[in-house]
Amino acid sequence: MKRILAIVAALAAAVPAAAQFHTKVIYGTDTRIDLYQVDNARLLSLADSTVALFQDDAVSSDGAVAKLTTQSYGEGRGLCKEEPFYEQRTGAFCSGSLVAPDIIMTAGHCVPSAEECAKIKFVFGFAVKQKGVLPETVPATEVYGCKELIGRQQVGDGADWALVRLDRKVAGHEPLKLNLTGKIEPKTEVLVIGHPSGLPTKIAGGAHVRDSSKEGFFVANLDTYGGNSGSAVFNSVTGLVEGILVRGEVDFVKKGDCEVSNVCPVDGCRGEDVTKIANVADKIPMAAHKSRVAELQPAIADVLAGLGVESLP
Repeated sequence: MKRILAIVAALAAAVPAAAQFHTKVIYGTDTRIDLYQVDNARLLSLADSTVALFQDDAVSSDGAVAKLTTQSYGEGRGLCKEEPFYEQRTGAFCSGSLVAPDIIMTAGHCVPSAEECAKIKFVFGFAVKQKGVLPETVPATEVYGCKELIGRQQVGDGADWALVRLDRKVAGHEPLKLNLTGKIEPKTEVLVIGHPSGLPTKIAGGAHVRDSSKEGFFVANLDTYGGNSGSAVFNSVTGLVEGILVRGEVDFVKKGDCEVSNVCPVDGCRGEDVTKIANVADKIPMAAHKSRVAELQPAIADVLAGLGVESLP
């Protein structure tokens, strides 16, 4: 809990088949929390720009309401009853984030082709915003389709990303800000927001970058699972997106006749791989870059302008 509070304080101061194999793990103490447990406006704003990826046939519209097809998390996955969020329901197969008025950023293995993209619904608001109230529906206006797969890359030991243009501009949610310098240092504190195991939105903080030496990705000890693939990974101090969560350790291990989360030491196991935002930033349309730079704190915007960010293609 102290790690969660530290992250909140820092911010206040400043399934396609391919998706099934990119599992994640818990490092040290499980820091995942629901949105109803958060009262920091800035952190909630970041979460508000997160989307859950559902298969098209798992979302049905009835007038102004969209019903989400979900299943029991604990019973459906054969988990032990002490597992966190055992009573919740799961339905998303990947996560994503809004990076321009009509563009979603996610992992490449979540959207393997234009044909698969057409079968995906991008859902805002799949979250537990009140204790004990599980999301079974969202307003139909919070559900978007895929108009175009702008681009993607999927390298097994490198970058893994996709950009999707939605069927219309998003209303009521703000595009996230990116770290356009393309640099991230070891020990940088990071947090992740997404849909672990397809659950409603979870925020997990208290993590740091272990290794940033690879060109395509960095490694961090984030508490993530399958379903988190495509989640935005944020700098805990600046709130800027540093990358996209793409792969990591195995989720669960056997405990008798049920399963529990695989728990690693804080600096143990392989770590979680995060595609560096530098691999994606120049693929986002120019207009989106300009709007984000203009909205950053003046000092940061000046630094980015000096680096020629506004001239990116």
